[in-house]
Amino acid sequence: MHSYVLRRLLESALILLGITLVTFVLLYLLPADPARQIAGRSATAETVANIRDQLGLNDPLFVQYGRYLWNLFQGDMGRSYLQRAEVSELIASRLPASLLLMLAAIVTELLIGLTIGIIAALRRNRPVDHTLMIFSFVSISAPQFVIGILLLYVFAVQLGWFPIGGYGTFAHLVLPALTLGFLGAGWYSRMMRSSMIEVLRQDFVRTAAAKGLSKGRIILRHVLPNAILPIIAMIGIDIGLFMSGIVVVESVFGWPGIGQLAWQAIQRVDIPVIMGVTMVSATAIVLGNLLADLVAPLIDPRIKTK
Repeated sequence: MHSYVLRRLLESALILLGITLVTFVLLYLLPADPARQIAGRSATAETVANIRDQLGLNDPLFVQYGRYLWNLFQGDMGRSYLQRAEVSELIASRLPASLLLMLAAIVTELLIGLTIGIIAALRRNRPVDHTLMIFSFVSISAPQFVIGILLLYVFAVQLGWFPIGGYGTFAHLVLPALTLGFLGAGWYSRMMRSSMIEVLRQDFVRTAAAKGLSKGRIILRHVLPNAILPIIAMIGIDIGLFMSGIVVVESVFGWPGIGQLAWQAIQRVDIPVIMGVTMVSATAIVLGNLLADLVAPLIDPRIKTK
């Protein structure tokens, strides 16, 4: 296990290194000029040139990339071009809100999605199954902003049960978590249904039934532990996706997370902030997948770690 963890950590480090290179090159090729944005439209060419020199933007690409990696290894993500603050501080100030929303959304989508998937699998090809799969299809297909605005209109504007937006209390968390949970529940329900049906066909399930075990015990002790393995991998991926892909939801609900920070940075071509958010999101995805790979053998000992 130790050698497996070390190998996976090395692979993760190489993946992150590749992500830094690709992202840095793509941002380098952007037609926008950060120095011009910092100086303002009315700045003289000499002022812009001085800013470019101070930021090292006149250096060759490999020199800029090497400098960025050296600073990154020391924990320095650079300073925001426009906000005049350390990128690490900006991200750290937004990270708790994103982590809270991510955790609430994952719990919500698991509760909804797994429940639907299990019921659909146990009622396969029956009206209940067809109805639940239609619901999952709708949840997968619905745009985030449509679900978010609809929930806001019904539960915040019309019923007044929750605040329209903001951050700070449990009431502020409910609607954003439901929006993300509704969208993710469709994937989990379909995956859980397929996995459950596949496991229910296995010989060991029929053997357990022949031994006289109750249906509930068979489901809980034998079917669910085997059917849940694909879900664990999805959760690992979701950790990273929620960290980087909740820009729309955070904007709709005024949620001050790193998704909103990333969107503001993209609009203003604030390259250090874009790089910082990308690295945090990529690290979350890599660690989420690593965590899923480490947890899977604990649930199913047949999975070997080599």
